[in-house]
Amino acid sequence: MDPAKISDHFSVSPQISPEDVPDIAAAGFRSILCNRPDGEEFGQTACTAIETAAQAAGLEFRNVPIVSGMLSEADVDDFKAALAELPGPVLAYCRSGTRCTMLWTIAKHGEVDEAEILRATEAAGYDMRGLVAQMSRG
Repeated sequence: MDPAKISDHFSVSPQISPEDVPDIAAAGFRSILCNRPDGEEFGQTACTAIETAAQAAGLEFRNVPIVSGMLSEADVDDFKAALAELPGPVLAYCRSGTRCTMLWTIAKHGEVDEAEILRATEAAGYDMRGLVAQMSRG
């Protein structure tokens, strides 16, 4: 597990396991946010197993599962609420980290300068130029 820092409050990661949680806590994260629905891939660790490990490590946990390609306005609202309510720094995970980064980009668009969004996401290894351009066009 190698989290990619997007901001001081938010980092992303590919799928994690319960065994990763102590290292996540030791790295200073205070919350874990799951953006991956259970059963998306064979052998994937269930969200409840991560939640149990997070609670045992003293971390907050929230599940905002997003089906890839099926993002709704309610999903974005739930993600924004999680960011506002969870103590940071937050580690969000999905299959690759891209979905979490996309959600952060959408949530921060209009609040954070587009150039800063692109700088932060590109520094973390994610290309959000197309998404930002699409949102800019309205």
